[in-house]
This record gives sequence, structure tokens and C-alpha cells, in this order.
Amino acid sequence: STLTGHLIYKCGGIDQRTIDEYEKRATEMGKGSFKYAWVLDQLKDERERGITINIALWKFETKKYIVTIIDAPGHRDFIKNMITGTSQADVAILVVAAGQGEFEAGISKDGQTREHATLANTLGIKTMIICVNKMDDGQVKYSKERYDEIKGEMMKQLKNIGWKKAEEFDYIPTSGWTGDNIMEKSDKMPWYEGPCLIDAIDGLKAPKRPTDKPLRLPIQDVYKISGVGTVPAGRVETGELAPGMKVVFAPTSQVSEVKSVEMHHEELKKAGPGDNVGFNVRGLAVKDLKKGYVVGDVTNDPPVGCKSFTAQVIVMNHPKKIQPGYTPVIDCHTAHIACQFQLFLQKLDKRTLKPEMENPPDAGRGDCIIVKMVPQKPLCCETFNDYAPLGPFAVR
Repeated sequence: STLTGHLIYKCGGIDQRTIDEYEKRATEMGKGSFKYAWVLDQLKDERERGITINIALWKFETKKYIVTIIDAPGHRDFIKNMITGTSQADVAILVVAAGQGEFEAGISKDGQTREHATLANTLGIKTMIICVNKMDDGQVKYSKERYDEIKGEMMKQLKNIGWKKAEEFDYIPTSGWTGDNIMEKSDKMPWYEGPCLIDAIDGLKAPKRPTDKPLRLPIQDVYKISGVGTVPAGRVETGELAPGMKVVFAPTSQVSEVKSVEMHHEELKKAGPGDNVGFNVRGLAVKDLKKGYVVGDVTNDPPVGCKSFTAQVIVMNHPKKIQPGYTPVIDCHTAHIACQFQLFLQKLDKRTLKPEMENPPDAGRGDCIIVKMVPQKPLCCETFNDYAPLGPFAVR
């Protein structure tokens, strides 16, 4: 959060007065070094515990892009939030701590760095920037050796997880606290020849947006706003959303008309893929809508709920073998729903994805299986081929 807060501040997303106010209040609470993090950690309980819980959406502008940062929480209890945050992103910035022991803990078998990198890959993110952060640490002292060690280890681990292009990613030595290598090259690390963070972001290719597909918008939250009414919010994944449209909220059959669409407090004539929007609907109360519902156009291939679906599942890490009947919670786009693994249809070779065995009795760590899944409550998901953002899911 400190790194993200610094970036947003430097790009003019917040003014100096606000930062000074944060610093004063953080110091009073004995947490002066958290001032940039406070930019994002706006919830009071987050401030007091010094960790990020909610997914704060912030906007800033670079020379080339308007960027929305989703500061996904890095604490284990909040992995569920992290999954919904990541499933909306085009690019991941993975922040690893350079401190002795801190990096090693994150990348260990059950560490968070590894878990986050795995999830981002599973959920379909293609590009990553790695920040080797806290280079100003008293033990690290901007050391090239420590940076090289971490970069080498990260590259190896990312490849193992399935990031095939790990060698092409930027590995940037940074300090979120001092601002080294965030907006401009740091004079404390003359040995580093790559881009600073803001230039690395501008060096990314903007993804092609599926505007020509029918509308799909998974709901992230539903608000009641006085004087306006019911306002669902989420990211347009495919198609377009505009005032006057009749929309359905799958897996229910509730239909409503869109009155207005807003992004970052500005009214839009239409919203397209990648836009994080709030929109006002007629005739529905907040209790009628839930996080995880999917919004679609009534007149153009509207989304529906599914009773069962077939999925390819890779077991990353599970203490014991799983068998048919196993019913974990799955995180699919913004929905979190218990799903039963009803039938194991095939076991596949992980590299070639060719079938190795029909109806395997169980599956363990490292196995790739085709499963018939049955949601225990209504769920709207789509095939990866038709609507890629609504296809991937994580099981925890």
C-alpha cells in the first residue's frame, strides 16, 4: 500500500495537504511510516491494524494511460478479496520485500508471494511487473547482489508457476517509502539499467477490449445512494453499458432499465470493457441484487444461471487427495459460491493437456483434471471461449 499510495500521490491523484494530514495522524498513532499507505487504507479499522482489507479503486494518469489501481490486500485472511480484485485487472504489479527473511517467507511453499502469483496466472492475467521493494531497508542498503538474488529466484519461481514470459517482465528495485525508482530513475542504484515503475507502466501494451461481444458485467458491490436509489457497481468485462438499456441480473431473471452510468463521479454516455462503473437501476432494491450477479443486455445473448458445468481444474496445493463429492467454495469473477466436484471425468497430462486416464478416482497436488461441477446456489458463469473473464475460477 505504501508503494501504491506514493505512486498515486506522485501522479497527482492526491494533494500534498492530504498527505500532510495523513502523516500527522499516522504519527499520532505511532505509525508515521505508513503515511502513503493511508491514501489507500481509508477504512478506520485498516488504519488501526496497518493492513489493507478493502479493495480501494484509485485513478491516476501517466503520459500515456489513465490507470485504475486495485490495491489488492496482501494478508492471508483477505485472499477472497484479493481474488475479486485480481479478476478485474489487466496487469499485475507484484510487490516483493527485499528484506532478509521477508522475501524468503513470501516465496516459500506456502508463502503469499507465491500464492498471489499463482492466482494472478490462473485468473488469466498475462503481464506482470515485479517491484523488488524496500531496497532502502537497513540491511539491504540498495544492494545489487540482493536484487540479483531476488530477481533470479523470482524468475525461476514464476516460470514454475506457469508464467511462460517471466524473463520478459520488468524487475524494478524500488522503495515505496523514499520513492526510489517510482517516478524517475534512482541515483542510489546506478547499477540498475531498466525502467522506473511509471515508465514500465507506460511501456505496457493496452489490451484489446471485447466491445463487439454482448454485455457482461459481474457485480462487485451494490449501494443505496440517497436521492439516486439503487446503484450496482462493477467492471464491464465485455460489450457496452449505456443509459436506457434494459438489463437482466443473472442468475435471477430480474430485469431493469439503466437510468445513468458513472465512473469516478463522472457521468458517461456509455461504458465499455475495462471501465469500473456504478449505474442506477429502476425498480430494484439493494436487497434484490448481490455481489456475483452478472448484468447482461436483455436483447443480446443475455446471461443465465447454470445448474452444472464442466471445468479443467489444476490442483496447486491441497493437503490430501480430493475425491468426487468434495464441495469447496469457488471464486469465479466476483461470485463466491460452494460448488460440488460431482464427477472426475478425465485426468490430463499437464504439459500436453491430452487425456491420461478416464474417470480417475481422486486427484492430488499437481494433477490436472476435467470435472463436472455443481453449484450449490445459483451461479452465472460462462465458457472461457465465449466470455474469457467469466470463465476462470479459483478454489480455496
